Amino acid sequence: MIAFGKEAASAAKVFRIAPTDTNYFAVLFDPEKDGIKNVFVVEIFTPGGATPPNTHNHADEFFYVLSGEGIARCGTAETPLKTGDALLLRPGHEHIVHNTGTAKLYCLTVMTPNEGFAELIRSGHPMELDAEDLKVLGG
Repeated sequence: MIAFGKEAASAAKVFRIAPTDTNYFAVLFDPEKDGIKNVFVVEIFTPGGATPPNTHNHADEFFYVLSGEGIARCGTAETPLKTGDALLLRPGHEHIVHNTGTAKLYCLTVMTPNEGFAELIRSGHPMELDAEDLKVLGG
């Protein structure tokens, strides 16, 4: 096995989990492709878009805001997000991330351990990155 992995975000496979979801994922590294125990994606939220409320039993979920703005809610707590912010969501707490801006919100998202997240993403609907996505992701 090669000691490192490299992926251009612009060449990543892209999926929307459900047709009505307002966020989608460019898969960078995951168990299926890379044989690792976590998943690294660029998560892209359309303006006004949000994750469905969700909870992870054992996984920590990390977000690093590459571009855009939003809010994160965890239980009754809420915090604003902007470019350059890092957010860590601990297991066992229902949470959402919501794009409150007028442009797309781009986050590097890491789930450790994977806890089935990569498989959920890959079971979704394949998509393509648009010109805006490619510009933001450096492609």
